Amino acid sequence: MLKVERISVMNMENAIRGARNPMNSWAKMDSYYDESGNFVLGENDLSLAHRLAVAGSDHRKYLRQIIVSMDITAPFYWWKEFDTYKVGTVANSCSTMHKIHANPITREDFSCDRMTDEALACLDSLISFLEGERVKYNETKDKAAWHNIIQLLPTSYNQMRTVTLNYEVLINIYYARRHHKLAEWHVLCEAIENLPYAKELILIKEN
Repeated sequence: MLKVERISVMNMENAIRGARNPMNSWAKMDSYYDESGNFVLGENDLSLAHRLAVAGSDHRKYLRQIIVSMDITAPFYWWKEFDTYKVGTVANSCSTMHKIHANPITREDFSCDRMTDEALACLDSLISFLEGERVKYNETKDKAAWHNIIQLLPTSYNQMRTVTLNYEVLINIYYARRHHKLAEWHVLCEAIENLPYAKELILIKEN
């Protein structure tokens, strides 16, 4: 299970203006803001942006200045793979250490949508134990109960992180992960496909 929410794309105007700096071609800029305040790439700017994007990473430095922020909720086993992307990303996560005991632990807290019935029964048994330890810790502040939760928590436990990255990073993620065997990556890739001007600036091997 993976969920992407609260997507914001920022700084596109400055990035496109910067893309014109090498040739001092600012007079050719034709982008504008529509009535809703959305930045719209004009024909000239979109043509230049696309040509630079397909020309390679040395030519599309401006893509590193198009910033994307999103909230991603995903299991620990997926976050371990996402953490491969260290350059150009920032993530601020919900704290397991500080808040694992704050709310009841239920099956809804885990990515278990592809588990067999036998595996679900095993998970439910573990959840029952973890919830018992959570209640015990809240009542007694027994650190042993808290450590039991932290050290037994499976990698299917979901965590929400607010992630900041850029269009260049998203190109790398999309083409490295779109056919990955983890279905969570497919959900993120679909979200990438729906970003502003993704067809022209991110899905460049198709266009």
